[in-house]
Amino acid sequence: MARVLVRGIGLFFTGEMDTPLRDADALLIEGGKVAGIGRAADFDAEGATVIDAKGCAVMPGLIDNHVHPAFGDWTPRQNQLGWIEAMVHGGTTTLISAGEVHLPGRPKDPVGVKALAIAAQRCFSAFRPMGARVLAGAPVPERGLTAADYAEMAAAGVRFVGEFGLGTVKDEAEVVEVMGHVRAAGLNAMIHCGGPSIAGSNLMQAPVVIAADADIVAHINGGPTSLPAAELTKVIEGTRRAIEVVHNGNPRNAIHAMNVLREMGRLDRLVLGTDSPAGSGVQPLGVMRTISLLCSLGGLDPAIAIAAAGGNTARWRGIEAGTIAVGRAADLVFLDAPIGGAGSDAAQAFSFGELPGIGMVMVDGEVKTARSRNTPPAARIPEVVA
Repeated sequence: MARVLVRGIGLFFTGEMDTPLRDADALLIEGGKVAGIGRAADFDAEGATVIDAKGCAVMPGLIDNHVHPAFGDWTPRQNQLGWIEAMVHGGTTTLISAGEVHLPGRPKDPVGVKALAIAAQRCFSAFRPMGARVLAGAPVPERGLTAADYAEMAAAGVRFVGEFGLGTVKDEAEVVEVMGHVRAAGLNAMIHCGGPSIAGSNLMQAPVVIAADADIVAHINGGPTSLPAAELTKVIEGTRRAIEVVHNGNPRNAIHAMNVLREMGRLDRLVLGTDSPAGSGVQPLGVMRTISLLCSLGGLDPAIAIAAAGGNTARWRGIEAGTIAVGRAADLVFLDAPIGGAGSDAAQAFSFGELPGIGMVMVDGEVKTARSRNTPPAARIPEVVA
């Protein structure tokens, strides 16, 4: 589908915090990228494949800011195949590694850490299950890695650093020192916040999390064990970058963190992830379920929640994904209220605590799946009409 016209769009979620909804019912795709947004009458359909959205909503492919891949579409944590493809069926088209920590026998010496990071980055850059982009190769900071080591990984194509606190770098002074090496190398980093998650990980409390000044405070609501709410408030108020809420965490503190950011007028700092695969399992619908939680029990506007899983994450991570904009990759999710649910459209479904049904997912302007195998059936389904 080199040229595609999508018409008949109902709600148009942009994924952008400043303009989360757009008054448009059509978009044009050329060469896998969005070439125009507006009204169907604005575009010439000649020579284009036409998709009629049938009035359902469209949103950008969501970003899961927190996954733990290994190699391939397999997770040793749950001994499960096909989990990344399942995420695409849940509307997530970009996944960012927080560290390949579940790989059996994960190396912790400097040579092994570098080798794993570079290999994971290279493998997933050439492997896209159902079109998903997996931004992998996030080394977990371990003692013995030097500034030169981080610079070497960056030069080899590594872009992200996994969670501080999952490895041996855990004390405040060393975290601050190593974060300096990471920043000097131009890498984007996150820090574990809360209780230990797996054997070998550490309790990371407010003082060290604040001192680190990482790009992302990982799972502010626990991964899965959260700090007390008062401590979370200290972290949020004491830092200035992104605050991540995850599915595999404490739902009560997820809403608490969102409310603190909302009261500060800083919902632009909110990003979403699943923190999966993990002991809690693999959640193909985890990002959408987190959106539903924040909207239904936290009163968050669905368009803002989608932006938290889209443009917010893209901005804090320095990537191009999660928004529908001219010149960006045409990663689109068509969704609507589920049959039999309380809402009449996708936004109302989220607000009532439902999971919208997905009728189609496109990545780079190509249809990767029609009706999702994981969501409930949507009331309206897009159709390729010409």
